[in-house]
Amino acid sequence: MKLHKYLFGAFLALLVFTGCQETLDLEPRGEELTAGDILKDPDSYPGLIAKVYGGLIVGGQEGGDGNADINGIDGGFSNYLRLFWYHQELSSDEALIAWNDGTIKDFQRQTWNDGNEFIRGMYSRINYQIALCNDFLRNTSEASLDSNGIPESARGLIREYREEARFLRAYSYYHGMDLFGSMPFQDENTDPNVPGQLITRAELFNFVESELLAVESTIVPARQNGYGRADQATVWMTLAKIYLNAEVYTGTARYTDVVDYTSRVINAGYSVDTNAPYTNLFLADNNSNGSQNEFIWTLNYDGQRTQTFGGTTFLTHAPVGGDMNPSNFGINGGWFGIRTTPQFVAKFPGEENSADGREQFFTNNQTKQIADESQFGQGFAIAKFKNVDVNGNQGSDATGDFVDIDFPVYRLADAYLMYAEAVVRGGGGSQAQAVNYINILRQRAYGNNGSNITASQLTLPFILDERARELFWEAHRRQDLIRFNQFTTNYTWAWKGNVQTGTTTPAFRNLYPIPAEQLNLNDNLVQNPGY
Repeated sequence: MKLHKYLFGAFLALLVFTGCQETLDLEPRGEELTAGDILKDPDSYPGLIAKVYGGLIVGGQEGGDGNADINGIDGGFSNYLRLFWYHQELSSDEALIAWNDGTIKDFQRQTWNDGNEFIRGMYSRINYQIALCNDFLRNTSEASLDSNGIPESARGLIREYREEARFLRAYSYYHGMDLFGSMPFQDENTDPNVPGQLITRAELFNFVESELLAVESTIVPARQNGYGRADQATVWMTLAKIYLNAEVYTGTARYTDVVDYTSRVINAGYSVDTNAPYTNLFLADNNSNGSQNEFIWTLNYDGQRTQTFGGTTFLTHAPVGGDMNPSNFGINGGWFGIRTTPQFVAKFPGEENSADGREQFFTNNQTKQIADESQFGQGFAIAKFKNVDVNGNQGSDATGDFVDIDFPVYRLADAYLMYAEAVVRGGGGSQAQAVNYINILRQRAYGNNGSNITASQLTLPFILDERARELFWEAHRRQDLIRFNQFTTNYTWAWKGNVQTGTTTPAFRNLYPIPAEQLNLNDNLVQNPGY
């Protein structure tokens, strides 16, 4: 089954989520499976695993996020990637938003509480995604395949899907661990009609690690699966991510493991094209313009087949406004929404006139300073995601509503930066190799302008800033700032703490609150300190 820019739409509403209304305020939507047809047809299973992937990509069962997966919030707003992006980016120095939708500005102000509807949506979306994975695993057990008469000749591919479903479940539990700390636990062996038992952050770490290690040798080998599907390198990268942040999650550093697993990824055959522009990574043809050689795992978007107002459609439309020409972005209009802070602008030497090719600021009639968050013209705009190919041709959707840009969840540049950070933090490895990896990225960013760093320049502050320059708006920033102890304390930016110049915030905001409705529905849950 090739997931490349395609979802098996006929199967998008097929999985069972009975009893979810007892445990989720925003209840999952879906149709009940019957043993008489879907599960007895071997050809159905590619569509079923596609729905599991689709839970990360689209917000509902119909185009434009219609017939939303979860009730109580708009399908576009409740798109997994869009919500995750809000939590990781709007809460940081890399982004702020002009809109006044509900409590959206609470993110950039770091003033959220347990009634925030977007936090509630993210919590429910994570649980929905875990429910999708669990249901797939229940319905593809050997006993289930036996009872449905699935021949052995068809089971090899289904077993591959099971390993991917286990990975995808671990991936969402990782997000729950990162954002909320503790979570209600459910797997394929628990009763979906009974509220999940509380699992602490440390216990979640152990579960996610054990699941990833369990599928590491059984999932499809690195770079051997279909584009957009998880494989061994995706597992390695996720292990490296949890190890990089292990000191935050468990109190115990695991930097030697970061060196180990990023090295496996780096040696798997991915490549950074230093002769191609950085901007190619975020174009409509990034699945075929050479960027795909750097991508370890992507969420795939297609203007005709994945019509969502979340994902990269949001990341392309929302930053366009003011004097920006929508046709240059391959879209029919801007949403006058997200910009960046002056503190992020300052990460680039020369700021808006930087020689760094990763600098993507649009400044015409945009002020760098932000006196009024609601004015799109205040704050430099960012022109990173463009729904055009390398020749400037618009993506496949003729209306200009939806985009073809695949979102890079993991790419080799991040593995390079993680390796370098782990080396500096004492995880072993080679300092010379770490410097070389950073200079590969800087070669692409600067060309032949002498931007290479030396070993003495490879410091933790430099790495944090370099991660911002390389990975901005790719949903890493909050996690990075927390790891460097700069998310709430030690660093301020515009409108942090609801102060124009920025102020520090209480350390308890390193975790988001458990939504109040979830606490009322599940007595097993415990609110995070401070809320």
